Amino acid sequence: MRLCYQVATPDVAISDSVTAYQGSLERSFYDLASLGYEGVELMTLNPSELDWDFVRKEAEKNKLAFALVCTGEIFGQLKLSYTNPKEEVRKEAIRRTKEIIEFASALDANINIGRIRGQYCKELSKEQTESYAVDAFKEISEYSGKKNVKIALETVTIMQTNFINTLAEAVKMIEAVGNPYFKLMMDIFHLNLEEKDIYNAIRQFSKYNMHVHLADNNRRYPGHCGLDFEKILSTFKECGYDGNFCTEIFQIPDQEEAAKGAITHLRPILNKVYQL
Repeated sequence: MRLCYQVATPDVAISDSVTAYQGSLERSFYDLASLGYEGVELMTLNPSELDWDFVRKEAEKNKLAFALVCTGEIFGQLKLSYTNPKEEVRKEAIRRTKEIIEFASALDANINIGRIRGQYCKELSKEQTESYAVDAFKEISEYSGKKNVKIALETVTIMQTNFINTLAEAVKMIEAVGNPYFKLMMDIFHLNLEEKDIYNAIRQFSKYNMHVHLADNNRRYPGHCGLDFEKILSTFKECGYDGNFCTEIFQIPDQEEAAKGAITHLRPILNKVYQL
């Protein structure tokens, strides 16, 4: 079990909307390791522009593990998705996902699928959208299995997409794909908005889960607002979860203070709950 922080690679355009530490990887990795983080989740856009060996060695130098490679900005900055009405857009979304799978494989990491899955739209029927999604999920899962990379399907609030908002909807997709490399991830920010009871939802679907995102109910660092992280983390522990916990938060008031605030709140709770 590791406490991790999301880090944007230099190919991701710097933006206030990016929920990750930004800047050079040398500085990002050093800063986060100095605060006591044990791992990182990379947010990347064009991994072919990166020196993969350098990325790996820089993390090793700072004793940071790679938890996951996030695909979010493929949609966020490029608007590519698996369910776009245009075939060329769907194909490009899959191609870029495979490229990120290759990158993750080189780092001994996994990947997630968030907004890149797309959404329902007036140009396509509900059935066609779901069919495109399942076909894409099957294709990338078969590819990732050959690279020993697991894929974590993330539920996302209705405020960001109208497709796969709840854990039950995600698990329906996971079962339709039927590939052991295609699993679930739980983001507490999204669960708080979409599930009737966070704790019961975690318990009900824990067997599918492989990764956890942490953020308070205003998407700022844990401890900033109202969620009970001791109860949340205790529920994961109760369910036998011993994987990575990674922040995905707005960098407010700035990334240094957000990273410090998150670990200041979470580290004592994790130590207590997991008896570290």
